[in-house]
Amino acid sequence: MIAIKLIWESILFALQALKANLTRTILSLLGVTVGIFAIIAVFTLVDSLENNIKNSLSFLGNNVMTVDKFDYSAGGPDFPWWKYFRRPNNTFAEYTFLRDNVRGADGITIFADANVTVQSGNNSYSGTSLKGVSFTYKDVYDVPIGTGRFFTELEINSARNVILIGTKIANSLFPNSDPLGKELKIRGQKFFVIGVFEEEGEALFDTPSKDEAVMVPYGTFTKLYNVGRYGLGPSIAMKGQEDDAGLIALENEVKGLLRAKRGLKPTEEDNFSLNKSEFIMNTIGSIFDVISGAGWVIGGFSILVGGFGIANIMFVSVKERTSIIGLQKSLGAKNYFILFQFLFEAMFLSLIGGIAGIFLVYLITFIQLGSLELTLTFGNIILGLGVSSLIGVVSGIVPATLAARLDPVEAIRSN
Repeated sequence: MIAIKLIWESILFALQALKANLTRTILSLLGVTVGIFAIIAVFTLVDSLENNIKNSLSFLGNNVMTVDKFDYSAGGPDFPWWKYFRRPNNTFAEYTFLRDNVRGADGITIFADANVTVQSGNNSYSGTSLKGVSFTYKDVYDVPIGTGRFFTELEINSARNVILIGTKIANSLFPNSDPLGKELKIRGQKFFVIGVFEEEGEALFDTPSKDEAVMVPYGTFTKLYNVGRYGLGPSIAMKGQEDDAGLIALENEVKGLLRAKRGLKPTEEDNFSLNKSEFIMNTIGSIFDVISGAGWVIGGFSILVGGFGIANIMFVSVKERTSIIGLQKSLGAKNYFILFQFLFEAMFLSLIGGIAGIFLVYLITFIQLGSLELTLTFGNIILGLGVSSLIGVVSGIVPATLAARLDPVEAIRSN
């Protein structure tokens, strides 16, 4: 009850300070408002941008490792591209070998990509991403089907000319009609549509989208293109267990099996790369950590100014209420009572500035930045309130301590 009374009285004193000199208080709180706005606005933008990018890269999958020629994490001016380029392509035989022998994967698949033009009557769609997949592709990657169905195992094994298409292709080739069961052509061969992917919408960056993609059985793809050791290089992908330890164990297992399959000697280096989707995600996360740090620096200066403003208000408040403090102490008020009273008042004043800054951030979330959707998260709201409360405590501790140490007799006489 004492604590509740303390908080209530502090709120009343803070409101009185606001009313007594509204202009001075608003100008003093402006620094906290601008500082919290700068920090939370940067964090909101960074979080929204990071989530949008990661959603755009969802085609990489979660806990997925792929066997490729090139290393995703390597790059720069000294990158030995010639060494990676000379590496052999994956083969279907290697896929079946890994599928039959790998024990630490929840799923394993093989797929190959190419760009094609899809035709239906007088309509065509250029720059389409064609992917040939095995039946286990859905065990590694999400394949959201809007209408229709995925391939059956019989269709995959017998290399049927069936196809899944994206919504943009469906709308372009078959406007105002149901595409299921319709016929289209790729490189002169006829295909029958059995399904349409769920619509993904516009991405922030130019990343692969299923809206403009088509998918066929892997065997059917090999009838269109030369795939394997001397043709297009397919990728072998596998889904690891949820924990990092499971993915590391899978990496070691696959490395050992593939080295044995390719007949590499112990002294020879790997002629393949095991790429994890986390490589790109971690790189993106580190970039945004730097941007977040810049947001702290930018907002920190404003908060510093705001902190001095709060301290100034509290020093003035202590000066104006010196006689009241003397009366409270003469009636038995303890030092901690006076201390907490002014600390709560400083926190409340700082919170007003913090809430104003968070409200301004909330208003900018209604601004549409292309395909980027700004979202003020609950975590950022708590962060803003926590920082503003901390600034209030730090700014009010010195004047509150001075108030608590006042001699009651001298305080009363000061009036």
